[in-house]
Amino acid sequence: MPTSDLNNQQLPEHKTVIDILLEEHLITKEQYDDVKVKSSSQGVSSESILESMGIVDQKKLAEAEAKLLGIPFISLETASFSPQAISLVPEAVVQRFSLIPFSYDEEARILSIAMSNPIDLEALQFVAQKTGLTIKSFAASKEEVQKAIERQYGQEIVGQVGEALAESESFKKVKTVDSKEIGKIIKEAPIAKIVSTILEYAVVSRSSDVHIEPQDDRVRVRYRIDGILYDKLNLPKNVQDAVISRIKILSEIKIDEHRIPQDGRFNYKVSNEEIDLRVAVLPTVFGEKIAIRLLRKTGGVPTLDELGLNGFSLRNAETAILRPHGIILVCGPTGSGKTTTLYSILARLNTARVNILSLEDPIEYQMPGINQVAVNSTVGLTFASGLRAFLRQDPNIILVGEIRDKETTDLALQAALTGHLVFSTLHTSNAAGAFLRLLDLGAENFLLASTINAIIGQRIVRKICTNCIEQYPPLPQILEEIRKTLGKFFPQAQTNIKLSRGKGCEQCSKSGYLGRIGIFETLSVTPKITSLILESGNSALIEKEALQEGMVTMKQDGYLKVLQGVSTVEEVLRVAQE
Repeated sequence: MPTSDLNNQQLPEHKTVIDILLEEHLITKEQYDDVKVKSSSQGVSSESILESMGIVDQKKLAEAEAKLLGIPFISLETASFSPQAISLVPEAVVQRFSLIPFSYDEEARILSIAMSNPIDLEALQFVAQKTGLTIKSFAASKEEVQKAIERQYGQEIVGQVGEALAESESFKKVKTVDSKEIGKIIKEAPIAKIVSTILEYAVVSRSSDVHIEPQDDRVRVRYRIDGILYDKLNLPKNVQDAVISRIKILSEIKIDEHRIPQDGRFNYKVSNEEIDLRVAVLPTVFGEKIAIRLLRKTGGVPTLDELGLNGFSLRNAETAILRPHGIILVCGPTGSGKTTTLYSILARLNTARVNILSLEDPIEYQMPGINQVAVNSTVGLTFASGLRAFLRQDPNIILVGEIRDKETTDLALQAALTGHLVFSTLHTSNAAGAFLRLLDLGAENFLLASTINAIIGQRIVRKICTNCIEQYPPLPQILEEIRKTLGKFFPQAQTNIKLSRGKGCEQCSKSGYLGRIGIFETLSVTPKITSLILESGNSALIEKEALQEGMVTMKQDGYLKVLQGVSTVEEVLRVAQE
């Protein structure tokens, strides 16, 4: 007979929800007294008074109620939902009782549900009888429960995958997939649909990466959206091998090899958008982890202005790229948008009068009019060997995906000295640090001084969602930090400065952010900086001189975008704080 875990605890008679809110400083003593008086005089509960007054949001109120009742609380905004759990309870039931299942432990046969009223005995007994499972209740705010029902029982990823799982009873019986049977299983409609739904959601949600990660008791699916990983889906452990094998076959990766890392790729089309998927398989203790990088072939290359390069940084960059020869480097960590910036520059320079060659690993955008070559180390086509071949192709402009060794460094410098305009990337924390990195790679001071035109440092910050943007007065210490960092760039004449943030809406998945923009610094190699490079190559001295000459740092550029209402202080500090 199924049972319900009601988390029964003896309730302290003297304590109420408003006592907890007062203890946690969520309401003041004056508000506490006011609620008590109104509750007594009107003959209604203090919770109803609090809701009508709107002094505590529903989430905090539900959290306080859960604490009072000794029931665990869950925030559904950040929770990941199991398709199995969703498929076990019909939409009519969840709507009727204002609850939503989010996790299912198949071994223990425990279904976890979030409820706006977690001590509703009728609801708990009904779900227990309907599913034949032990029910574990969690408290959640009524608003979050309703939004989760709409989202998960609509056309989103969890509902669709849940339907696919429900189509095949075999997954409830098969715990281990025999390698001889894998060929049959991966062709079954449910597995194909699960993989297709995972990929479609990645495209629709503007993800750059998808991570399919085997855990001890489940398979976690996470999406990197605007640079942040979101846990969106949990798959049952018993479909793990079939899903991974399905992706391996699509990527033309050996499905019977589980001991070593493997790489593959395939194209995927959604509506009119074609996506190039790069697949990397890594053996882990719980099975093979899959990372999928999405490279969009359509959509065009953004302009430098659209990337966020403007003002002083844009002027310096434009001056450097219009010179007929030399080196222009773009610096930043992995995932900071360096390659996209280089593509934007090439798109600007791409005319029928110049021969542009690019050597990349991998080719992320296909650009008409540019001769693009992909690095292939298995046949000996490296950055160094490719660059050497480029010099025999009569190029005007050369793009080298990355400078990572002495040979590539020397060849890039030689190409710049012999009249070519060379673009490349480096992994350094800021623009000035590029000189020290190149010296470490064996470059000579005098060659750097005579070939480098400019160095662009960059990071990517999330943009505030324009659909739910709101203004607010910043704390004095935050405003002082912005004023101190910006210095002469701070708008002194502007009074009553307000910053912006996103409240969170359906369009931005409650994050308050939608889309990304770059923050930049452009270091031009002026005569004074040339002499500093020749003397020592000291990055601190070079940066100090560049600042005296008017360079805007990445952090300053970020704070200027904060004052313009494009991003937030938290985002700038997240990516640009040293």
